[in-house]
Parts: sequence; C-alpha cells; structure tokens
Amino acid sequence: MLSDKSRPVIEATLPVVGENIGKIAERFYQRMFGEHPELLDGLFNRGNQAEGTQQQALAGSVAVFASALVNHPDRLPEQLLSRIAHKHASLGLRPDQYQVVHDNLFWAIVDVLGDAVTPEVAAAWDEVYWLMAFALINQERGLYSARGVRPETVWRDWRVTEKVRETDDVVRFTVRRVDDRLVKTSLPGQYVTVRVLMDDGVRQPRQYSLIKADDGEHRSFAVKRVHGDGRPDGEVSNVLHDRVDVGDTLTMSLPFGDVVLDDSRPAVFASAGIGITPMAGMLNHLTAAGTHLDITLLHADVDESSWALRRQVLHDVRALPDGTVHVWFERGAECSLPVDGVHAGQMDLSAVDLPEGAVYYLCGPLPFMQAVRSALIDRGVAPRDIQYEVFGPDLWQADAAA
Repeated sequence: MLSDKSRPVIEATLPVVGENIGKIAERFYQRMFGEHPELLDGLFNRGNQAEGTQQQALAGSVAVFASALVNHPDRLPEQLLSRIAHKHASLGLRPDQYQVVHDNLFWAIVDVLGDAVTPEVAAAWDEVYWLMAFALINQERGLYSARGVRPETVWRDWRVTEKVRETDDVVRFTVRRVDDRLVKTSLPGQYVTVRVLMDDGVRQPRQYSLIKADDGEHRSFAVKRVHGDGRPDGEVSNVLHDRVDVGDTLTMSLPFGDVVLDDSRPAVFASAGIGITPMAGMLNHLTAAGTHLDITLLHADVDESSWALRRQVLHDVRALPDGTVHVWFERGAECSLPVDGVHAGQMDLSAVDLPEGAVYYLCGPLPFMQAVRSALIDRGVAPRDIQYEVFGPDLWQADAAA
C-alpha cells in the first residue's frame, strides 16, 4: 500500500509518467544492457527486445501497477504479478537483480523527464517500484520453495528422444531425463523455458507449453518456426528446427505458468494456430484422468494441414465421453478428420453451444483472443471465468484490467 505522502504525488504524476513510460522503458533497456551485457545471456529474449514487445510489456506493467495503487489502495493486481512471477521463475531470476533493474530504470526516468523528477517525485516512484519488486520477489520465492529449488537450479538437461514434423512450420519434440533426480511434475497448461546456445555464444531462452501430461520420465513441447514478416526471424526456433535432433541435449527449466486447468468444471478451449499447444496439454491431462466433464475444443487455423497436434488432440477429445470439437478454417469448411463441426472463416461462437458453468481458456494471436473474449462476455460469461495465455510479453493484460 502506498504511503499517504506518496499517493498524491503518484496520482499527480501518473499521467506524465504514463505518457512517457514507453520511452522510459526503451532508454532503460538500452542503459541496462550497456552496463550489464551479461543479462542478455540466458535471461532476456533479444528477439522481444528487437521487436520492442518487452519494452511495451514493461511499460504497461508499471503503469497498471501504479494505477492500481492509486485506484485500489486496498489490494494489489495479483493476476498481473502472478503472470510476471511465473515468467521470472522460469528464467531463474534472482532477488538481487531487482536492484540492477531499479538503478537503470530510475536513470531512464530522469533521462526522459529531466527536471520534472524532483526529489519528492523520485521518492514516490521509488516506493512504487519497491512495492512491485518486493511483491514479485515474495511470489518468486514461494515458487522456488514449492519446487525445492534455488534460482540457479531451475535448469536441467534433457535428451531429445523424438522429433516429429507436425506441419510445415511446427515440430514436436519429446525429451527424456538424463539423470536419476526426481522430475517435478507440471500442472496442465504450464510451460518450460528452453535455453539454447547461439552461434555468438549467447544463450537465448524461449518458453514452450507442455503438450502432454507428465509421466515422470518425458516431456513434450512443440515449436513453431518464426518467420520474418517485418520482424526478426526466430533465432531459437530456427536452431531447434534445423540443428537439434534425436540424441541431442536441451537445457530446460522446471515447469511454471499461472494459466492452469481447473479440472473440477466443464471447460471450453478456444485456440488459433500454435495456440493449440497449452490446450493439448490440458486435454491430455483430462483424458489421462478419465474425466466425465463436458469438454469443448474450438480451434481456428488456415486449413487442416496447418493444424498442429491435430491427431493428438482429436484422439484425446474422442476418448472423452462428453468431448466436442469445432474447427474454423480460413481456406474453407473442408476437413477429413472426425470433428463435430467444420466452419469457414474466422471463429464465430454463435455457431456453437457452450456448456453451463464452464471455465474458458484462450490462446492464439492477440486480436483473436480479444475477439473471443468479447464474444464470451457478450454471451454472459463472467470475466473471472476466462483465462488466456500469451506467448512472449503480455501486451494485453486483460486480467489486470478486469
């Protein structure tokens, strides 16, 4: 909770800081990586840096947190903090690194806002920063403790036992543990961070959803090759597609992620493209558990051949007594697979019946998730019953806004 002294200062300066927070974030990263280039090795995704999405996510998170302190002083934005904490834990972030962030962030604030940053303003925003930092540190400490690890021991080597091409752009990997240490089980819907050594000697991390229920020995995930399309090619996805093969070793984190399955309620999974991956993991868990709940999968893709993991998810849904599948294809309503409905064009929820009392899980491109979430709310679904997963920095933060 903000002090009585700082609250009016933050309230007064929030508009100007918010207006400039994007530039502040940009200058912050430039400064921090100049002072600490080692942070680019294994901790920060330089693809997100090049696109600017990491800067946007940081700016949005700080603005949402500060606004919450002013508008809702009795509570913190727990969903925002949880999402960030899980991502940090999957990267092995240490508490002492928050001081590095603080020093460079406040340098950037002064650099951008100049004389407007009086000692009083600096002290108030310092309070905001450490309220957010300590909230995250505490959550991350709890995540590490629950897993029985320290930040530096979240990592483990796994050997690739299977590599299968799902589509032209998607490859599925299965890996097996290489030592006798106990495998910490994942919750359905969680992801792991894969850390890959690049040609320049820098390790780059990427998160991938687990697509099958844990068996104590193996883990499976799918990787979509990231093409240019006006942005940098996916350096990690290209290495995984082109250079990593059966028998090779991959370094992966323990599973983390706050979007996890509630297996006590009917569920609707709405995905598009590679957004099928967390849905696959949750469906596989439901099948392994033998659920009798009403389960619905709604998926949108270019066409049948572009639908990654289609055989696995259809096998799992068809094994459920009350499982239903509807698909939407951009190239027309043609599908040779055993689905309950095939539709042309973009996903239209008016074409399907939704189960009573369900929880909803969304994953796919941001415009897709925004459209589906709006359609669900229009149909009377409570925002608290809608969860969404994003790949990379969360530029939406719908949970925080809600």
